[in-house]
Amino acid sequence: MSLLELRNLTKTFGGLMAVNEVSFSVDKGAVVGLIGPNGAGKTTVFNLITGNYKPDSGEIIFEGENIVGLPTHKIVNLGIARTFQTIRLFQNLSVLENVLAGCHCRMKAGMLACMFRPKWQKEEEKEALKKAWAELEFVGLSKELTNKAKNLSYGNQRLLEIARALATSPKLIILDEPAGGMNEQETQELVELIGEIKKRGITVLLIEHDMSLVMRICEHIVVLEHGAKIAEGTPEEVKNNPLVIEAYLGVDED
Repeated sequence: MSLLELRNLTKTFGGLMAVNEVSFSVDKGAVVGLIGPNGAGKTTVFNLITGNYKPDSGEIIFEGENIVGLPTHKIVNLGIARTFQTIRLFQNLSVLENVLAGCHCRMKAGMLACMFRPKWQKEEEKEALKKAWAELEFVGLSKELTNKAKNLSYGNQRLLEIARALATSPKLIILDEPAGGMNEQETQELVELIGEIKKRGITVLLIEHDMSLVMRICEHIVVLEHGAKIAEGTPEEVKNNPLVIEAYLGVDED
């Protein structure tokens, strides 16, 4: 059953065709990889899904609803969360405060409730703290609660972004090069973490240049080149596809 479906998605920037009638679906509970060489349009696709860009044409169907044109905060409310290729944390806030920012979309209290602090608002705040702590424990950062985000290692900053995304209680989490800058041990831990996210029933869509990681964790892979889809299938099918070998993995020249 498809959780997310892209139908003939197209986006241009001036005379550049960044995404050219791309269609694919992401099944509920799956781990799907979106791969391709630099400039293939992968992050643009992510930005279209999350409302950062609006497509020129095409549809983005999430749980049966076309979400094209919705603002980013409403897309998050529907259950789509993301991390970024370039880390975007509140660097001078604590680790806990960063994850609490992710909880905010599920909270009801407005300015007046926060000023007068009725009992229900205090309970909501307490639940948010429990949720934030639980997600930090889930990614292995529970001992860093009071540390500022900027003081974390690069790999742990990546994990903090994932914790913040999970704090929104997503149905679909979109990871943009989550292993970027990680060493081999951190990458292996990330593989295990994505497996645990899947066990929670959360669907995962990721961009990743580490092909060994993609082949290990993805059940289905979509390949882009110059903004167009050139292949999709299981890791084995994609790995042996001549178009993929030529465009992305490279070919031996005599």
